Amino acid sequence: MTFQDRLRYGFVSRAGRWVMFLWMKSCRWMIVGEEGYRALRRARRPVIFLMWHGKIFTAPYYFRRRNRMPLVSPSRDGEYIARVMDGWGYKIIRGSGSHPMKSAWLEMKRELEAGGEVMIVPDGPKGPDRKFKLGAVKLAAETGAALVPWSVTAKPKKVFSSWDRFEMFYPFARVAAVYGPPVDIPPDLTPEGLEAARRKMEDLYVAFDAEVDAYFEPKIRA
Repeated sequence: MTFQDRLRYGFVSRAGRWVMFLWMKSCRWMIVGEEGYRALRRARRPVIFLMWHGKIFTAPYYFRRRNRMPLVSPSRDGEYIARVMDGWGYKIIRGSGSHPMKSAWLEMKRELEAGGEVMIVPDGPKGPDRKFKLGAVKLAAETGAALVPWSVTAKPKKVFSSWDRFEMFYPFARVAAVYGPPVDIPPDLTPEGLEAARRKMEDLYVAFDAEVDAYFEPKIRA
């Protein structure tokens, strides 16, 4: 890492966290559908939180100081995210589907087998957009953790023309953070069974995310 990189990342880790904190604090937040997740934690169940790459803008702030383990890409973009998260009580672990994962996989398994919570971006770090990769399903099958989809929307918001349709919103926006119903993956699945579970999770999560995107749209009455 060059001296310029160290300066840049150092600035992000301090100023970026304050900017994000003030930005998010200015917004009006609504938390929707949290009951299923709370029931899992009361039962001491481990949890794998899922969020699409295009919806990670709020995640460092929203999940702060909850002792969770996010899987963050070791890429340059991932370094910025990790630096913002640093100091907010995360157990940051680096890895992704496009980088070696053996060490990260073992750490996530240990965290979940101890009853903890892991955060995974199932279409990251390079997509395709909203294509659910196998890792989260396999990890849930091996550890007994429940998969909990999570998404966010806002009004007003900005959707970029990037591969992940990255979303952000302006200060003072209305924001809805929405939990989907928990999903259990059976243990000891065959490769074909894991692939079927992956396809099911992708369909469920895409449909759930579409509902979240429409949260602030006018409801049509029959």
